[in-house]
Amino acid sequence: MKSPLQYKYVYGLIGYPLVHSFSLDYFNQKFLAEDIDAIYLNFEISDLGQLMELVAEYPNLNGLNVTAPYKEAVIPYLDSLDDDARRIGAVNVIRFIRDAKSGDLLQLRGYNSDVVGFEKTIDGILTPSRTSAMVLGTGGAAKAVKAAFERRGIRVTLVSRRKSEHTLVYEEITRAMVAQHHIIVNATPLGKYPDDDQCPDFPFRFLTSAHLCYDLIYNPEETLFMKRAARHGAQTKNGIEMLLLQAFDSYRIWTHEGD
Repeated sequence: MKSPLQYKYVYGLIGYPLVHSFSLDYFNQKFLAEDIDAIYLNFEISDLGQLMELVAEYPNLNGLNVTAPYKEAVIPYLDSLDDDARRIGAVNVIRFIRDAKSGDLLQLRGYNSDVVGFEKTIDGILTPSRTSAMVLGTGGAAKAVKAAFERRGIRVTLVSRRKSEHTLVYEEITRAMVAQHHIIVNATPLGKYPDDDQCPDFPFRFLTSAHLCYDLIYNPEETLFMKRAARHGAQTKNGIEMLLLQAFDSYRIWTHEGD
């Protein structure tokens, strides 16, 4: 078996922890099926300062995905951002721009494919009554979800465990608020494998069949958040479709297809 340095291209995922990673199998199967001389690796780094060590260790590194907890913290390490990443304030794709002849790294450029992936998944589930969304979480994923909704004219209320000027805390959520927001999105990591016995402290008793409860988590396939929402008649959706769509967009960005 070839070592990573023997491939023409290395791609990978940075985050901590990475026990829930889908991308490793997805991209390596793609490379094998399409006879692409590339390998995808998981880089579980507990300190984002290790990023530049990876860049030095793998001169054939050509692109990275970024997951929690680094989608916002990675920005100072980058040379430039595309418009979506700059506006959202979060990055989940890094493109390595290298000199075509020497292979020298010229620039690290950040993108946000989460917003594209999420936006495409909501097209078929928006209804005339679903004009407001409550997004649980305030991290990089929540920021991408908020941007996608706002592009569709959906009003967004953010909910966090900590009170701030622009967010509610869970204890403030009332029946009337839930009645006004027919889309509820879990954009927190609560409930992902292996901690699948957790979920946000949302008042599920206020949900009805008019609600859509969307969990960005894809492992497990049905999260505790989704199970509790379904008990009250809400429509539920997990994050696998969004994950696939953002993966497609990641590869397009890395290979600058369509540029």
